[in-house]
Amino acid sequence: MKKFVAFILITFHLTLSTQNLTQYVNPFIGTGGHGHTFPGAVLPFGMVQLSPDTRVDGSWDGCSGYHYSDSIIYGFSHTHLSGTGCSDWGDIMLMPMVGKPTADNKIYSSKFFHSKEKAGPGYYEVFLEDKKIEVNLTVTPRVGIHRYYFPTSNESNIILDLLHRDKLLSGNFKVLDSVTVVGYRISEAWAKEQHCYFVMKFSHPIKKVIYAKDKKIIETPGNNENPVNTKELANAAIFQFSTKSNKALLVKVAISSVSIDGAIANLNYEAEDWDFEKYKTKAEVAWNDQLQKIVVTDSDKEKMFVFYSALYHCSIHPSLNMDADNKYRGRDNKIHTAKGFTNYSVFSLWDTYRALHPLFTIIERKRSGDFLNTFLNQYEQSQRLPVWELSANETDCMIGYHSVSVIADAFIKGIEISDTNLIYTAMKSAASYSGFGIPAFNKKNCLSAEDEPESVSRTVEYAYDDWCIAQVAQKLKRPDEYNYFIKKAQSYKNVFDVNTGFMRPRKNGGWLSPFDPKEVNNHYTEGNSWQYSFYAPQDIGGLVLLHGGNKKFEAKLDSLFNTSNKTTGREQADITGLIGQYAHGNEPSHHMTYLYNFVGKPNKTQDKVSQILNEFYKNAPDGLIGNEDCGQMSAWYIFSALGFYPVCPGSENYIIGKPLFDKAQINLENEKKFIVSKKNHSAEQNYISSLEINNQKTLLSSINHNQIMNGGTMMFLFTTKSDSLNKFGIGSLNIPSSRIIETSLITSPIITGSLISFQNKQQISIAVNANKRNNTIAYTVNGKEPTKASSTYSQPFSIDSSCVVKAKIYFENDSSSTTEARFVKKPNNWNINLFSKYSKQYHGGGDGAAINGIYGSLDWKKGEWQGFQDQDFECVIDLKQKKQINFVSLNCLQDTRSWIIFPGIVNIYFSSDNKTFTLIDSIANNIQAQDYIIQTKKFEKHLLKKAMVRYVKFVAKNFGTLPQWHEGKGGGAYIFIDEIEIK
Repeated sequence: MKKFVAFILITFHLTLSTQNLTQYVNPFIGTGGHGHTFPGAVLPFGMVQLSPDTRVDGSWDGCSGYHYSDSIIYGFSHTHLSGTGCSDWGDIMLMPMVGKPTADNKIYSSKFFHSKEKAGPGYYEVFLEDKKIEVNLTVTPRVGIHRYYFPTSNESNIILDLLHRDKLLSGNFKVLDSVTVVGYRISEAWAKEQHCYFVMKFSHPIKKVIYAKDKKIIETPGNNENPVNTKELANAAIFQFSTKSNKALLVKVAISSVSIDGAIANLNYEAEDWDFEKYKTKAEVAWNDQLQKIVVTDSDKEKMFVFYSALYHCSIHPSLNMDADNKYRGRDNKIHTAKGFTNYSVFSLWDTYRALHPLFTIIERKRSGDFLNTFLNQYEQSQRLPVWELSANETDCMIGYHSVSVIADAFIKGIEISDTNLIYTAMKSAASYSGFGIPAFNKKNCLSAEDEPESVSRTVEYAYDDWCIAQVAQKLKRPDEYNYFIKKAQSYKNVFDVNTGFMRPRKNGGWLSPFDPKEVNNHYTEGNSWQYSFYAPQDIGGLVLLHGGNKKFEAKLDSLFNTSNKTTGREQADITGLIGQYAHGNEPSHHMTYLYNFVGKPNKTQDKVSQILNEFYKNAPDGLIGNEDCGQMSAWYIFSALGFYPVCPGSENYIIGKPLFDKAQINLENEKKFIVSKKNHSAEQNYISSLEINNQKTLLSSINHNQIMNGGTMMFLFTTKSDSLNKFGIGSLNIPSSRIIETSLITSPIITGSLISFQNKQQISIAVNANKRNNTIAYTVNGKEPTKASSTYSQPFSIDSSCVVKAKIYFENDSSSTTEARFVKKPNNWNINLFSKYSKQYHGGGDGAAINGIYGSLDWKKGEWQGFQDQDFECVIDLKQKKQINFVSLNCLQDTRSWIIFPGIVNIYFSSDNKTFTLIDSIANNIQAQDYIIQTKKFEKHLLKKAMVRYVKFVAKNFGTLPQWHEGKGGGAYIFIDEIEIK
């Protein structure tokens, strides 16, 4: 009777709601294409994501465990990541089957059809064709609820496979009684050590337990016996039942990152009874409450589906990471108790700082405070704020230290933090971390290619992060620290080439050449120069000035959207949704459509935003143009559909776009409402003429955060494109502001020499980049730090020996950072004739790079190596005259994960006439291709008897096509070489 009453109350709750918004959620959006979402059952920000797995490998489009193009289900696991670009989770997998017991997933897997598959918020169902089993799944925050309808059989089985997906480091389970199993799984994938403890309860007694190890059955001496050796060995089990076709078998699985006891307590707290429909209804109520935070109305139901599916995807991560008793596993791998906050995991910050977390500052303020306190506790436990945290592990994925953006954005918008001073200390600590080129950045106010891979992207994103720290310093009234960080926030200027108008890699004091803004290479993060040259959200006014003013910046934006959408360089799966070189499928482009507002061209923003809203988001499995990325792709849609966007998180301003819906109501946690509506909108009147905020007209193309949080109304009024009197967003008073004006950064000088390695003499020139003032350039050629007393540069000069040139710009009482360039006089006068063609982006400095006396580091992404793909490496060295030789070597690199594999064999030949070559030795490689350690190897030959030789030939045999075991199977392997020695 109590269960029936609870069901009635839940149904009544739904009835009282304005409408059941869960009907507009399609969890299959993003499960096709490259969206990387999953369709299974999850509650808002819940710990459990109970979903089918159609892929057991870590393939790109299988990151979530499911892809809509698949037709086989391997099982149903309890943890899944939504929209990530790396594979992980898939913990505690169960799979029902009928027939002879097996632990081989090729046998226990089953076909399914989408016509017999259904999903909604908090619910998933499918029919397994091979076994004729109906599967229903729902969840509580920490518990997965399974309901299986087997056919009548005495061999109905449920498989528990701890080997599923990730590498199993340690795992085991124990049958406590006829209906209870407990266990744990410690695994490694993206996160290096993740703990998942579980308790499993069956609604019917287990008839028989069959144990398995590494997919093979372990014979046991009895139906219900549990031998010690079996318990120690088993990493899978088959639980067998007798079933009838009209009788459901239920399983409840609670998980914990803390302990088995924690999982048991979670089960008892959330799921004591066996009423599946009650749990399903509760889940629907929870989701309806979540979706009611923004209520939109429109006659186009497809748009309703896209919007609420986006809001649904925004509410999956970060995920609850705390037991019912508030215990959680911390970044120090110790157990802690949360006091006054809820602990979370899954912080995809490079993606989500841009729009998802700013969205949370409006609709999830309490939860945003929990996120910040989670950050604070992670800092106390590990002395680091999260970068990309997963299961209490720091993956160090992507770039930047964007937790400071989330903190600053929340802090500026009034969200409470338990210890403001400590979290500010943590922010400063992130900006002084010892890795990822941060020390070099702090010293030089930029990164060069030789400092760190992805140097351009890191420079511009570190600059933005330092601006975020400056905002908090200002709020805390720390002027000296504010001035320090606000100056560093302009470091993006040091990688902006005023001659080309692009953010460009620096190399050895100058610009890296050749340069192609469309080239995808290791100097940018998942992008190219087009996709990073507009990234200075903290100082858009400064970026406009670098371009030469509003008109030139507008023209540059036009070129971005109108140029060819073809990229060069390496293939990058993330670069999708191209309009010209704008790539909506990846995060670095997400703010760009709104930049037209900053030069008084809001109509162009409105056109581009509308195009993306209508063309790149669909109610279909492939309805996302790129990875969901834990909610960021959908957060862009939510904001843009409402009519505004946070171009610069950490600022209180949102930039106006164009609303998609006739009406939208944001229901705030402070019980106020902010209502967005349209007036006079039609196909002809399609451009904003003004805003009315609380009945007050404004022509400003931005809105303040407090205007939203105070509640009220914002009406968009429209006119025609040809309306010459339309002044909305035009003129200095109506253009949004993003400008650093307090302290100006003097950009570092550009040192140019034709070659890093030269033969006789080298001419050196030093130039000013972005400063057009009366500067003084001081320089040295002995490696010493320049001072005002050093030589003053006035014209190019020559060097004839190896040296280090340093230069610095002085202006009044300020100076730039020091630019340093190393020039090496070649240790020989040899020539090299290459018979192989190196990849354009792996040129290592040009044809002579292999004989310039400069060795590359293990970090090949810095550009010091030459790469030859899908071909042998072959060259001839001309020593210019016959010489006695007693040693030759070819230095190679292997990074198998990146397709770079040592040559199988290196043949060395000598010749006196460059026609007839004698094989001196064939040096075989003794390191396996499957050795994933990044390493170098010298293929070397010591001659016992000196030889008189003029020409030396090297032929290194390429590994060939990458085999099945490699993630890039079918692709061509690279040979990487950096230096040839001949003594």
